[in-house]
Order: sequence, then C-alpha cells, then structure tokens
Amino acid sequence: MEESWRPAAPRQALHARAEMLAAIRTFFQQRGVLEVETPLLGAATVTDPHIEPLPGADRWLQTSPEYAMKRLLAAGSGPIFQVCKAFRGGEIGPRHNPEFTMLEWYRPGFELAQLIEEVAELVCGLLNRDDWRCVTYGELFERHLQLDPHSASVEELESIAREKLDLNFSAAGRDDWLDLLQTHLVEPQLREQGLVFVTDYPASQAALARLRRDGEREVAERFELYVDGLEIANGYRELCDPQKQLLRFSRDKSRLTEEGRAEREVDQRLVDALEAGLPDCSGVALGVDRLLMLLLGAERLSDVLSFDWNRA
Repeated sequence: MEESWRPAAPRQALHARAEMLAAIRTFFQQRGVLEVETPLLGAATVTDPHIEPLPGADRWLQTSPEYAMKRLLAAGSGPIFQVCKAFRGGEIGPRHNPEFTMLEWYRPGFELAQLIEEVAELVCGLLNRDDWRCVTYGELFERHLQLDPHSASVEELESIAREKLDLNFSAAGRDDWLDLLQTHLVEPQLREQGLVFVTDYPASQAALARLRRDGEREVAERFELYVDGLEIANGYRELCDPQKQLLRFSRDKSRLTEEGRAEREVDQRLVDALEAGLPDCSGVALGVDRLLMLLLGAERLSDVLSFDWNRA
C-alpha cells in the first residue's frame, strides 16, 4: 500500500521548526519589531524576470510579502517582520520547493551594515555559531576566477564559462553569464567558509535596492548570506524613489517581452506607496526552511517540510 499520505519530515524536524519559529518571534519582540500579516494573494506580482510567480484564480500567489510590507512602512508602521508562506514556480529540487516559508523584516533608519549585523546575530543564535564575515561580489570573482565582474565584457564572461563548464547555453545577456559563473564556480567555494555575507553586487542586479558610488562605478546596496555555501537570505538598502523604481519595472517588462514570456502588470499600489513616502530603510528576506536544513544537517528541503510538493 502506497503511503504518500505520510509527512515527509520526521517528528524531530517538526519540533525543531516550532522551536525555531518561537525563537524568531522572541528575537523580534525583544527588539520592538512588530509582527504583521499581509495577503498571500495579490492583484499584482513581481516583474523580476528571474522570479517565476504562480497565478491563483484571478490573483497572484505572492513570491514574497515585500510589496505589501512596504505599503505598511509607507503608512507609518515602523519596524516590522513577518513569517509567511511564499510561492515561486519552476523551483523544485533538493533545495527548492514551490511553496516555502519566508521570514522578512524591515528596519527604518537602518543602513545595510546595521541590518547585516542583526541578521548575523539572529542566524548565529539559531545555529549556535559565532563567526561571520563580509566579502564583496567583486572580491569573490577576482579571487576565484581572476576577473572583475563589474567591468568584464560579455565575451570574457562567456569565454571563462565555456572553458570551465560543460555548457549548452546561448543567447545570454551579461547578467545571465554572471549568474552562471556565480552559481557554478563561485558559490561552491563558499561551502567550507561558514557564514559569508556577499555585498556590493553589480548595479544591473540591484532589483529593489539602492545604488551607491564605489570609485568609478556604481554598485547595488544589497547582500546575500551564504551558510556553508547555501544561500539563505537576500537583503537590500531599499530603493525609495518611485521614478527610479518605475524605470526598473519597465526594464523588467521589456525583458519579459523580448523573451516571449507573459506580461506582468506593475503593482501600482506599491508605486503609490513609494510616492507617498517610503521611509529610509533596509530589509531582508530569509528562507526559514533552508535555515532549518542547516540546523538539522539535512540534505533536502523535503527532510524539513511536513509535506513537500510531491505529498501536498
């Protein structure tokens, strides 16, 4: 008799998840950060071509609570956090599930370095670790691939990729080659390095983050946190300028059109909130399921999910 009705995760993982969620809530309560809830279904979704949203009946399952939480910030909520389900299509595997648990929080008045310290304090506390460091995106590429990712040409990036990887990859843009090199050649180098915050991403990968001048070039004020080579968090010094954000949305939509993918309308309510005034803030999204994997030494997300995609 097939027993697919049974949960994927063992009882130990269920208890560990409950304890982790309680610890997360205590962490923020002690710091005066308000827990909020926002809709899982929204009238609009992200325009980011790198994220594949899932449609509901006549709404979108949200890829993160970011847009709604920014509307709360613009309305004067102050510092807020949320633990919720998020949904992304095309992401199934040992480290991906279309439905997953996300922790997201925003800190008005925080610069990115302050948020990095808070993320490190939370994660180190949950994983019982005490060592972390920051390294720039450029430093990693220069150390492991001997190239400057901010100035290298598309041809240089493609040449290195084809030299070092067995590829069936064509018609890619500059950021596609950078992503390929990062995921296949740079990230594996982080597996033995504990907690590493990667900062100062190329300006073209800013998404909803601000840009800042770094010598002769601009870089994105964002970070990604890797723990033993596993990416678990993505943080921004949030872009507050509605016109700059609209320009980025427009670029996203143009790329979707060029790739023959379905059009996604801009979330006008987010734009309205930015125009009303998003406070200067930094925010981060953290994958709770992946964090639990690290805590338990699990190899697959299904080991920590009560019911993964194949059992839901």
